[in-house]
Amino acid sequence: MLFSMLLAALARILWVASLSNRAFQKRIENASVKILFKTQDGSRGRLIVFDRGKIRTSPGADHAFDAALVFKDAATGFSVMRSRKKDAMFNAAAAGDMHLLGMSAYAVWLEEIMKLVL
Repeated sequence: MLFSMLLAALARILWVASLSNRAFQKRIENASVKILFKTQDGSRGRLIVFDRGKIRTSPGADHAFDAALVFKDAATGFSVMRSRKKDAMFNAAAAGDMHLLGMSAYAVWLEEIMKLVL
């Protein structure tokens, strides 16, 4: 449940930034990207769609995506995403607790834009 709440909060933060943060707006104005965050078993997830400056979001783990961050379980997802350590995702991936599906370039892009708002 905490993982789902964290993803909903992240989506809200990104949406607010799309309205108020000029640097963020500039980075997403031409983007057409679907990023999915989910658990490996598919029990929790959220899709965040960047569509030429607009942000939409949908709960659930069963969506088409360009890139997906897949966490071993909800507790791991919550822990990794909440961590302030720069290498938290790298360490989770190295330990096999997280993996990436789809195009890695979109995951790098996501990390860059999230630095503008978090």
